[in-house]
Amino acid sequence: MKQFWKWTALVLALLPLTGCSLTAELSAQNDPRIFGATYMTRNNPYFDVLHNAIESVVESNGDILIVRDPCQDQQKQNEQILEMIDEGISVLFLNPADWIEVKPALEACREAGVVVINVDTVVQDTEYVVSVVETDNYQAGVLCAREMMTQITEGDILVLGNPVQMSIVNRIQGFVDTIGDNPNFRVQYVETSAGEFEISADVVNEIIAQEGGQFDFEVILGGNDPSALGALAALQQNRLEDEGVLIYGIDGSPDFKAMLELGYVSGTSTQSPGTIGRVAAETAYAYLDGQTVEPYISIEPHLITEDNLEYYEINEWE
Repeated sequence: MKQFWKWTALVLALLPLTGCSLTAELSAQNDPRIFGATYMTRNNPYFDVLHNAIESVVESNGDILIVRDPCQDQQKQNEQILEMIDEGISVLFLNPADWIEVKPALEACREAGVVVINVDTVVQDTEYVVSVVETDNYQAGVLCAREMMTQITEGDILVLGNPVQMSIVNRIQGFVDTIGDNPNFRVQYVETSAGEFEISADVVNEIIAQEGGQFDFEVILGGNDPSALGALAALQQNRLEDEGVLIYGIDGSPDFKAMLELGYVSGTSTQSPGTIGRVAAETAYAYLDGQTVEPYISIEPHLITEDNLEYYEINEWE
């Protein structure tokens, strides 16, 4: 009997230690993970929708999402990514300001063991990312070109691009390839619009000033909707909005659709930032759970024109 009580006392003495250890282990397992997100700018409602979709998935899993806005400055974005690494992120949702100059941040993420999900526009060094989730940007440009060629048989085209953003580069490439070697369509590149409304308006205003108040282009292709709408604003400022210029954007934003309803613009290839964000977040969790994920996930665009606008919600993103 004495031996029994001896072992019972030993077990009871060890129980608190075992319980504490088990509690600590369970607590560590249940601690929320920290995710990071950085977008080239927040000066575009598109990124608000994208972010909210990612955030919804992360928070529904009991985890935390922190976000940074580099305001189109890649050096600043790299610095902010280093800060988020120091804050303990395990996953980074990355929309780069510059598809090449983001590489130091990608290297830092790899060294720190941070999983990178590349969203909306691809980085050059894709070997550093687990998955890319974006619109089929090349096809988005194809759709705009096909629509344009049903409206006119020839014309000079002003393209508002951004050479450091591969999504816009690929859209323009799809547009140009679709036109092919047709001499009836002549393209001019203006690579300083940065995908921003104000900069695009300034670019078009400068062209109009150089042409003595005239605008000698039949078509404007904006690399995104803000670029196209900036061009429209410049035409309106110069009272040229009724000159019959075809204006195409890429996003399918509520603002663009509102102008489409009024007849000021011609068409936009859709993006679905909500779908991109949700798929990106779900892909991150699948990878963390040990599943094999697709290295490239493409979301199909659709073209919205005045003819099919009634089938889309004007005040909503796709």
